[in-house]
Amino acid sequence: MSKRKDIHSFHIPVMGTGYTVDTPVKLAHYGIDSVISIVDHRLTERMREYHSNLRKIPFEPIHERAEDSRARRITAYLNLVDDIVVENFKKLKESPFENESEITKYFNLLPDSSPLRQKYNIMLRANEDDAAVLGQQLKEEITPGAIDVNIMTKLDRVNYAKKNEVLSNEFNDAHAALRGFGNSNLNSSVVFSAGMNPRLYGYTARFNDFYPDKYGNLIKKIILKVSDYRSALIQGKFLAKKGLWISEFRIESGLNCGGHAFATDGYLLGPILEEFKSNRNELIDTLYELYTSGLEREGRTTVSEPPSMRITVQGGVGTNQEHLFLNEYYDVDSVGGGTPFLLVPDIVNIDEKTLGVLCNAREKDLYLSEVSPLGVPFNTVRGNSAEIEKQRRIDEGKPGAPCLKQHLVFNTEFSKNPICTASRVYQKTKIKELESQNLDKKELKKAVNEVVEKMCLCVGLSNPALITGEMNPHLQSQGVSVCPGPNIAYFSKISSLKEMVDHVYGRINLMTRKDRPHMFLNELKLYIDYLRSRIERAPKPLNDSQIIYFDSFQNKLNEGIAYYKQLAENISTQWDEVVSVFQKQLAVLEEELNAIMIDEDVSIPVLAESY
Repeated sequence: MSKRKDIHSFHIPVMGTGYTVDTPVKLAHYGIDSVISIVDHRLTERMREYHSNLRKIPFEPIHERAEDSRARRITAYLNLVDDIVVENFKKLKESPFENESEITKYFNLLPDSSPLRQKYNIMLRANEDDAAVLGQQLKEEITPGAIDVNIMTKLDRVNYAKKNEVLSNEFNDAHAALRGFGNSNLNSSVVFSAGMNPRLYGYTARFNDFYPDKYGNLIKKIILKVSDYRSALIQGKFLAKKGLWISEFRIESGLNCGGHAFATDGYLLGPILEEFKSNRNELIDTLYELYTSGLEREGRTTVSEPPSMRITVQGGVGTNQEHLFLNEYYDVDSVGGGTPFLLVPDIVNIDEKTLGVLCNAREKDLYLSEVSPLGVPFNTVRGNSAEIEKQRRIDEGKPGAPCLKQHLVFNTEFSKNPICTASRVYQKTKIKELESQNLDKKELKKAVNEVVEKMCLCVGLSNPALITGEMNPHLQSQGVSVCPGPNIAYFSKISSLKEMVDHVYGRINLMTRKDRPHMFLNELKLYIDYLRSRIERAPKPLNDSQIIYFDSFQNKLNEGIAYYKQLAENISTQWDEVVSVFQKQLAVLEEELNAIMIDEDVSIPVLAESY
């Protein structure tokens, strides 16, 4: 089985729609992989215009009402990004090995252990003739980073033609986005996130690039973002039976991440990684058998051995020690560096106000909110401008926002065609209905607050790109939504790409605080708080199914704690001091978890002192 040769041991995950929409343009030529969200075709069209004008490239707009405009806009933008990255990389390879040159930056970003970095260091010490030969060899060995794309599978809204005529499934939002990628020139991967969408997965089989060519190579690959092994196996089997290979399982912490949080039922990241580590070969063999049969059934070229399959992880990683532990102990191929990179304006789109909010954020400012119209908990930070603007509209008696992009229209409570629960139309109608129900003041206030809590994310998450590019964002008064993971509490310095990469590889330390617990313990704490919150919000008395669910959740967390106790005893003695602190903090969290009482008619969450 071949394995991809990685230039770096980290990648930049997707962050919102606007934050990383053109990140590859800024760093792919340095060999770093990153991910673009392609759900918002209007944003990709505006970004295509922006980058075309910036480079004096002729721009021909694709009108929104043109046939298949969503897919065509996405294809056109991805092709432009690919062209720019190719050009940037060409210029980098043509630059001389001098201080601050582009090719020098490339090698200075590499990890110290990289064979390429070591060969570069040899070149620096060589005589002039040998250095010239080595330099040419190095230029032939380097590669640009991947331009991967993300499709959130749940965002597969049905679209309509004139007179409310429903268009076929291939014009659904996610389907059209996939077609946009499938028809592009990219040789990269699509990241499917937010769970299984069988119809969308089946549609993937329509594109030849996802199948091996006559040499067995895949032009376009599939990455599945998963939260546990069982999900990976189920989704992997479904795709493999269609002759579609999963080139990477990207494991993400259920709660210790940015954006939407898809919590597990108490399964923690450490045990999940252990399961992948233990079953990796079995997973490959199982899927390869189904894959081969699927290729034969589809009349496609078969392959004599399993294609490369990577296991990567992201969510809450903050130190080089954690990074190395994930690489070495769990044998992961790459570690996602998301939230800390929001403080790197070199490579993400972020306005100064939001940057300031993130720099000053502490644990108390970061919370799992109910603002998303998807109905999925959403990580955010207090004081962001979208939150302020939302409250201003509420105070003015005009809750909700104009629904300009309509990517999150799923509610049919008051209309045949779906609308968004963050929209002005929905909130006005829903509040009117609540006011007619003769609820007492306290009940009415609670119900109304739950309605107006929803926020327009379509505009809020795309605004960063439009503001930083000075492109007159849609209704800038709606502000900027931001969705960092809890890990941002321990980062406060606006950094350059070089500084953040040096932090990732342990060459410098950007954390000024000394009290950050290990990423595994941060996640455990988040799950304990999540369980407590679910119990407190549940109607009383609890019914049998609720009691069973909460008991199971608590038991899974205790199983995770037992795993971490054993892990702490097994790891290298070189980490004795770290292990000692880890064990003490773990004991505090175990006590806090077991203080949560679950009974038919009462739950008494007892708060332990913070570790």
